[in-house]
Amino acid sequence: QVQLVESGGGLVQPGGSLRLSCAVSGSTFSINRMGWYRQAPGKERELVASIASVGVTNYADSVKGRFTISRDNVKNTVYLQMNSLKPEDTAVYYCWILRLYAGDYWGQGTQVTVSS
Repeated sequence: QVQLVESGGGLVQPGGSLRLSCAVSGSTFSINRMGWYRQAPGKERELVASIASVGVTNYADSVKGRFTISRDNVKNTVYLQMNSLKPEDTAVYYCWILRLYAGDYWGQGTQVTVSS
């Protein structure tokens, strides 16, 4: 069994910053990729950023240069540093991991609201 617990969401003004964290516990062996998705009201869930076990990263075009994903393989934690936030970044952010031969796992989601 795998548990993903997110933290760090909240309300921030445009131009501000937030840092999301996701701690993974339980069966943490063979975690390959970790990442963050988001879903805004009325929209489909989209990939924000992902990072492989060796550190290779991938970002959505809309967040490149503003968001940074990182991971701590000892703590089994993935982070998303979000800078220069815009109202269109408002969404529920979901932590995601891919375990080799075991599939995808998701967190419960954390709300990020960017508003003045």
